[in-house]
Amino acid sequence: MFLDTFDPLKDSMIQIMDKDGKIVNPDAMPELSDEEIVKLYETMRYSRIIDERTLQYQRQGRMLTYAPNLGQEATQVGSIAAARQTDWVAPSFRELGIWLYKGAPLENIFLYWFGNEFGMKMPEEVRVLPVSVPIASQLQHATGLAYAARYQGKDDVALGYVGDGGTSQGDFHEALNFAAVQSLPTVFIVQNNQFAISTRRKIQTKAGTIAQKALAYGIPGVQVDGNDIFAMYAVTKEAVDRARRGDGPTLIEAYTYRMGAHTTSDDPTVYRKDEEVDEWRDKDPIDRLRKYMIEKDIWDDEKEAAFFAEKDKFVKETFETVEKSGLTPLEDTFDYVYAERTPILEAQYQARKAFYAKEGK
Repeated sequence: MFLDTFDPLKDSMIQIMDKDGKIVNPDAMPELSDEEIVKLYETMRYSRIIDERTLQYQRQGRMLTYAPNLGQEATQVGSIAAARQTDWVAPSFRELGIWLYKGAPLENIFLYWFGNEFGMKMPEEVRVLPVSVPIASQLQHATGLAYAARYQGKDDVALGYVGDGGTSQGDFHEALNFAAVQSLPTVFIVQNNQFAISTRRKIQTKAGTIAQKALAYGIPGVQVDGNDIFAMYAVTKEAVDRARRGDGPTLIEAYTYRMGAHTTSDDPTVYRKDEEVDEWRDKDPIDRLRKYMIEKDIWDDEKEAAFFAEKDKFVKETFETVEKSGLTPLEDTFDYVYAERTPILEAQYQARKAFYAKEGK
């Protein structure tokens, strides 16, 4: 419906549900049951509860640097819901909704942001690669996963996620070019939240859209309202199905907005005005879907309150568990780089060990 007809040089972004929760393109509405829609909403709402709590813990000095997802929940949940559980995901570092929908344990997620990299050792059935901090490098991994799946005769699809700033990296172009030439089962999703830390999208590229970059590689490229979960689901489903048939990769630009800071080390008030954030707050993806569900009589304030209470309690209990037992052993800070510690590393280790002993830690 979309991939064969969308012209990224001429067409406006794809939207099915507007900011008021009204369906404006009923012919494109995906076939989702009420139960499936509720699951989409609950995953997004759960993501925001975790976000809000984690920000509090970080400000209290109980958590390390954290990357909020506020405003990007529909981009993440809508896209991953269109894939199979057996499909692979190569994330960057702002994919909380994807981790949750795929079944990543909250304890693992907290462990990672607590500074313990073993949090990224996911259960075998959760096919999500560890966080890739080097910008856009995960797209190479997604391409490799897709290549491996085809080599093994499997019909798995690999989804690679990146921010708009990542499209300025060579890895982005190399991954798209290789996937296109090899016609690999890959879906590239750019979370265009308008900023690469403090650098606006218009400074990243002269191109009118990120979606039109697909033209250089001979693959479909579409721009989607990233705050419209139905549009994200419908377009990603078409791209995933296309990849699984053997018709090659797709580039999806999810046009959204990061309402929070880049990370908890960032101060967004330095490079944008509150009025801009307020304008996007009116397009909140969670509020949008909740309005639709209330109108459809599959959600209400009572369900909202009960869901919040249950999840908020679980989030607090899980974090307290991680806080008590999630610290990385001192030895791990100095090991796993060399087969044996170098003299300098050993001296540093002994000095730090003596310091902790003196402090009674």
